[in-house]
This record gives sequence, structure tokens and C-alpha cells, in this order.
Amino acid sequence: MQILFLSLNIDTINEWKMRHKIKSSISYSDIDSLNNDIEKFDAFILIADYDSVAPTINKLISSNTLPEKTIVMERAPEIATGKMLISHGVKAYGNSRMLTHHYMQMLQAVIEAKIWTYPELTAALVKNTKKTSLNNDALKLIDNRLTTKEEEVIYLILDGFTNDAIASKLNITVRTVKAHVGSIFNKLHVNDRISLVLLLK
Repeated sequence: MQILFLSLNIDTINEWKMRHKIKSSISYSDIDSLNNDIEKFDAFILIADYDSVAPTINKLISSNTLPEKTIVMERAPEIATGKMLISHGVKAYGNSRMLTHHYMQMLQAVIEAKIWTYPELTAALVKNTKKTSLNNDALKLIDNRLTTKEEEVIYLILDGFTNDAIASKLNITVRTVKAHVGSIFNKLHVNDRISLVLLLK
């Protein structure tokens, strides 16, 4: 999987390469150069520096030409920005100075076609979707596809509960919760909690 960086600030890209010991990557400072090269790559992840290329990313979103596996990094990530980016197809959003193990988790999630966000953003995205705010189509989908126990679990997920908190609330093991969550994801054809929220919004 080829890593492509998009930033107007070469120091930011160099910092990312050094911090995360990235040996193979290609850097771009403008979208035209990137677009000229995109067909060369079988598979790639685009990592964009929102501090310097926000107008470009916003233009790609509005023109519906955002590359499928796009990660957006920002020096001071904000929940409102993260909500907007994730809801418009960005696969990961986080701090441009994140620790390497978080960076590796983020890359792995995107490679696996999952969505990655930092914990506070994940909680904010999940908490915005309560049972009472779901539309009839979402309620019908849940009712038609899930068991009674899975329905209990999904509404706790939508209330922002972690697996441990769900286990405690329902008086079941964390392992059982994970099994229910996996079954919910399979039945609703999603890969993670953020995708679940986006489906049901």
C-alpha cells in the first residue's frame, strides 16, 4: 500500500516521516500533481495536512472526488471538523503529532476499510445518535435484522457505552458483548462503530 502525503509544508511531511519511520512514501504539494500520478498506484492511502491543504480537501469533498482511502491530520483537531470530514467520506481524522502506535492503528484501520477517529471524536459521533433521534427507516432496519439482545446492545452503543460498560449494564461478559457487536456489524454490513452511526443517522 503506497503512502501519499499532501501538504504545502515540507517540514510537516518530514516530521511525519521521521516520527513514524516511514521509508517509502511520495509527497505532493498540490492536487494537480497528485491527480496526474494517481493512476500509477494500484492501492494507496492519501494522508493530508489539513492545516495547509484544507481548501483542497474541501474541494475534493464538494466535487465528490475524494480518494477512497483519505486520512486527514490537523495540529489541533476539532470535533466539529472531524464530524464534517468523517460524514463526507474521510476514513481517519486525528492529531498530526499523534504517537506512532496510534498512527499504526490508524493506518491498519484504513487498510481494513474501517474508519478511525480519536476517542473523544468517536464518543461525540456515537452520542449524537440516540434511539429517539433515529428515523423510521433506521428503526425498521434494527427491528428487522437484530435479535432482542442485539437491539439492547445497539442502543447502548448509540448512547456511547464502551464494551465494558455494556457488559456491566446488561450483566454479561465482555466476550459476549463483543460477540453481539460482531453479529450486529455483520447483519448491518458495517465494519465499525462509526460506520454504524453513519448508517443509522
